Amino acid sequence: YFKAEAIPFAWNLLTQVFGLPPEKLCVTVYHEDDEAFAIWRDKVGLPEDKIIRIGDKPGKAKYESDNFWAMGDTGPCGPCSEIFYDHGPDVWGGPPGSPEEDGDRFIEIWNIVFMQFERDASGTMKPLPRPSIDTGMGLERIAAVLQHVHSNYEIDIFRNLIAAAAEATGCDDLAQTSLKVIADHIRATVFLMVDGVLPGNEGRGYVLRRIMRRAIRHGYKLG
Repeated sequence: YFKAEAIPFAWNLLTQVFGLPPEKLCVTVYHEDDEAFAIWRDKVGLPEDKIIRIGDKPGKAKYESDNFWAMGDTGPCGPCSEIFYDHGPDVWGGPPGSPEEDGDRFIEIWNIVFMQFERDASGTMKPLPRPSIDTGMGLERIAAVLQHVHSNYEIDIFRNLIAAAAEATGCDDLAQTSLKVIADHIRATVFLMVDGVLPGNEGRGYVLRRIMRRAIRHGYKLG
């Protein structure tokens, strides 16, 4: 399957399964990707003003865009379409492509990458014989939306970890950045160790060791 199937798959999961209000969603497409634009408009039924074309970054080379994905200077690549959730006018920020896009009002929750080209060392783009889809969704971001909170650190998983870290360190201010660091690093440590990684002096073990050390350092900062 490709664009004609992947786009409705994503939309149906978000709106039908997760129950997100369609009017709270907008999408972006690469500015030359008329096919994706038409699918969003004609197959999904999204109004044109909710489908935003994103071009190349000013002063950059062609295809250097937030809506064109590549593994590197050469290799498989292609345009992408991102889905954004609108947290509402009480949160500062504007839609993607606007001067206020760096605000927190519109948050990307899904990215659909259309792997349809192969770029060689000369920059020539050739269509792949078998285009494919690479898609991803932010787990914490969608959890924040479904739990009606704005920050990833307000979702249930992090709330419990932050509360436990606050109790262990005697910190009364749950908004302390160090508590968020400790909670995040505890979760990362657990995931790594479940996958068989142990603290060590090299490779993945050294990465884990640094994560644990940083969490401990922030614990000392809190007392």
